[in-house]
Amino acid sequence: MEKKNLPLVTLVGKGVTFDTGGLSMKTAGGMLTMKKDMGGAAHVIGLANMIMNEKHNPLPIRLRVLVPAVENVVGPNSFRPGDVIRAVNGITVEIGNTDAEGRLILGDALAISSCGLASDNFTPPDLIIDFATLTGAARVAMGPEIPAFFTNSDECADLLSKAGGEVDDPMWRLPLVESYKTALKSKIADVRNVPEGFVGGGAITAALFLEKFVGKGIDWIHVDVNGASRDKMGEAQGMRAMYEMLRLRFR
Repeated sequence: MEKKNLPLVTLVGKGVTFDTGGLSMKTAGGMLTMKKDMGGAAHVIGLANMIMNEKHNPLPIRLRVLVPAVENVVGPNSFRPGDVIRAVNGITVEIGNTDAEGRLILGDALAISSCGLASDNFTPPDLIIDFATLTGAARVAMGPEIPAFFTNSDECADLLSKAGGEVDDPMWRLPLVESYKTALKSKIADVRNVPEGFVGGGAITAALFLEKFVGKGIDWIHVDVNGASRDKMGEAQGMRAMYEMLRLRFR
């Protein structure tokens, strides 16, 4: 098969190089490990490196990697709670909390991955995978050892669970609860970046926000790797499982 006909896999990694929380500022103690809020970017770069350096049995795929990289700091151009911003695909977002910045940059990257912003020669990917140190809620639900993942594809979920077991790199699927989407409704925009008056399910509502930016008919996996930031060193979570899942799906 010619390379141009191989399946296209796009990796997206949240690259917040430091996160103060912005105007919705974190406590001093809450900032101590925030240089690692680029953990999602580190994961996709590491996974891409694994894919590209496999010489003996390379994966039969084409690969694209997007890393939206920012700092979330306070300055004269800081965005504010109550602001409405427009994503690259035209979706308007009401800002409920400036500390939920990661999903904003991921939304743009997922939209670019899905539609190429109306580029004439754009080919939609067969699969989009994003990694992000996105929510503390995922760590509350899963603890520090097992990352949560969300997907719109039961096939991907089954393969990823199987792959994680085979390479001793376990991951656990959480649901995209349709009824929770109401928590993200806004009176002044298409969507809020955080729920209003909704208690619990923070990892789920964050994933539902991201899902709005994924093109229809594209398989998508979102991995919330917040547990990787539990100490100063950090660690990879789900990279080996994801590589094995790709091998199983595209072999």
